[in-house]
Amino acid sequence: MNILVTAGPTREAMDPVRFISNRSSGKMGYAIARAAAARKHKVVLISGPVNLEPPSNVGVIRVVTAAEMLEAVKTNMLWCDVLIMAAAVADWRPVAVSAQKIKKREKIRSVKLVATTDILLAIRSKKGKRIFVGFAAETENLVEEARRKLKAKSLDLIVANDVSRRDAGFDVDTNKVTFMASDGEVTDLPLMSKLAVAKRLIAWIERKAGRSR
Repeated sequence: MNILVTAGPTREAMDPVRFISNRSSGKMGYAIARAAAARKHKVVLISGPVNLEPPSNVGVIRVVTAAEMLEAVKTNMLWCDVLIMAAAVADWRPVAVSAQKIKKREKIRSVKLVATTDILLAIRSKKGKRIFVGFAAETENLVEEARRKLKAKSLDLIVANDVSRRDAGFDVDTNKVTFMASDGEVTDLPLMSKLAVAKRLIAWIERKAGRSR
């Protein structure tokens, strides 16, 4: 299968040296790309700014902003059979970006923000027979939020994880997730390495596609 994976954070500039972002390290998305490639799938990884080395047999598209990630996903949509949105895309960006560094003495009291485009919502009409997988990184009401996103974004599967845990979520090598499928199937996985989670996810996708090997 042709599998498109997004990973890492996006950065939304305030000025040439400051930006809004989040704590995503990209480790989960990169693990998914590695696991998919190990199963001989063709993989393209759309990566935000991270300090990770991708697998040598994976195509990489590097982006910075949410808008760039959206365009990269749109460009590769026709190619892919599976889209796995593991990236932690910034939810907001500054309305205005200063061309020069904002000086401390200017005493900015507030920054006006505007929502970035939700990538999965923007492309769901193009889904067709493709398998769409999303992630729900939450600190409260995990199951409720995951179910809401699963339905709203027309996903086949959402991977829900509680990022308030120190041993799961952002910038660690382990994760504790629950697979929630559109047919109602729920699989609660124990704490395991992100690569182990990735292997379980690829196995689920292969079963969904009827291509277990």
